[in-house]
Formats: sequence, structure tokens, C-alpha cells
Amino acid sequence: MAAESPWIRRLRPGAGARRRLICFAHAGAGAWSFREWPAGLPDDVDVVGVQLPGREDRLTEPPFSNVVDVVAQLVDVLAPELTLPCTFFGHSMGALIAFELVRELRRRGLPTPGLLVASAFRAPHLPRRALSLHELSDAEFIAAVNERYSAVPEAVASNAELMELILPGLRGDISICDTYAFGEEQPLDCPIVAFGGEEDGEVGHDELAGWRSQTSAAFEQILFPGGHFFHQTARDEVLGALTRLLESPRSRS
Repeated sequence: MAAESPWIRRLRPGAGARRRLICFAHAGAGAWSFREWPAGLPDDVDVVGVQLPGREDRLTEPPFSNVVDVVAQLVDVLAPELTLPCTFFGHSMGALIAFELVRELRRRGLPTPGLLVASAFRAPHLPRRALSLHELSDAEFIAAVNERYSAVPEAVASNAELMELILPGLRGDISICDTYAFGEEQPLDCPIVAFGGEEDGEVGHDELAGWRSQTSAAFEQILFPGGHFFHQTARDEVLGALTRLLESPRSRS
């Protein structure tokens, strides 16, 4: 699993891939959150996790706090990965990064993915439903993130040394979402599929449906059992849906 770039973790090593799935994690998570996905996907899919600074093996690096800076770094890193038919999958914050990355690739006249799967994130043109969190004090921030997402286990939150390590990255990730400002552009010409959790209190079904206006191509909305992190609790169902999508001609362009 050696990585050729600090930004990329190739989760299924080996030659012979015919298509590529590039995965963008939710706030506070990294590329290794997708480490078990290759076993549930077709053998010819090269599964790549994007590793941002401030998490996992890049934990000590300064994290980003806005999506513009993230995309400016990723566009040059990931453009060479688009030599194969490619699908972008992003969960929560990762969906926002993936969407803006596709738009930046298009602006530069670079290859774009054949399919964008936006998971557990409202359509980007819709307003936020909640107040910003990233400027709260540490204690208030952890409590608010847990109330909204249940994202910090008690065993982690009660470990002061561990929280000191992970808090900057988590705060930076939340800032990416809090400070995002949508800019009007032409809809993407790749299909978009919106994944959502049936019991997700953070992202409503109508907010997922809003992704329809961000593409001039096909749109589909798929709901899974579970809350905001259904991609973990209903992983088999999610990977089954991704397999179907990857087999579809629309993801092979």
C-alpha cells in the first residue's frame, strides 16, 4: 500500500485496473476510512483514498480551513489519476471537496470524472441549516460536533492528549464546510448520484434532491438505512450500489 504522493493512498495495489474510484472522506477522517472498500468492489477497480493534511499519517501537518485552498492543491495531484475512467465519491465534507474539484478541473480544461457520487451533503447551492461551529471554544466545539454528527467517541473526547492531536484537523474540516460560499456556474456535464441516510437528521432528502440542478446529465438519489454515517453502518449496501454505478456506461466515459 505504498503511496507515490502524500495526498494519495492507493488502497488496492497492483496493475490491471480498468477504472478508478477516488474517495474523499468526511470531516475528521482520512483515506484509511475506506481501507475495507476494495474487498466489496469489482477486482478491476483501483480504489484511491485522498489524504489531506491534519489526519492519520499526516496528523502533525497544518490542516486546511477552506475549500479553495484544498482544491488548489488537489487539482494537480489528481489530474494524472484521471487517465482511467473515473468516479469521485465524497462523503459529507468530502462531497463538497469532490464537487468543487470537478468544477476546477473543468475550468482548467483538464479531464473530469465520468460520475460524481455526493454522499450525505446538501446540494452546494442550498444554505446551511445550522450555525457555524469552527470558532467555538474547544469544549463548545466538541459538544456541538457531537450533538450534530455524533462524530467524537467518548473514549476519544475524554483523552486530552489525543484530542489535542485531532482537534486542529477536525476544526479545520468543519471550517471548510462553515465558510463555503457557492458560486454560480454552469451545471456539470457528468452524472451526479446523491447518497443519503434514511435517518440522517443533518441532511434532508430534499437537500439531497437539490443536487439535480448541479448536473445537465443524469441524476439519481439513493437512500440507505442509517444516519449520517450510513456509509459505515450500511457499508455492504453502499458498496453494492457503487458496484452497480461503476458497471454503468455513464461511469466509463
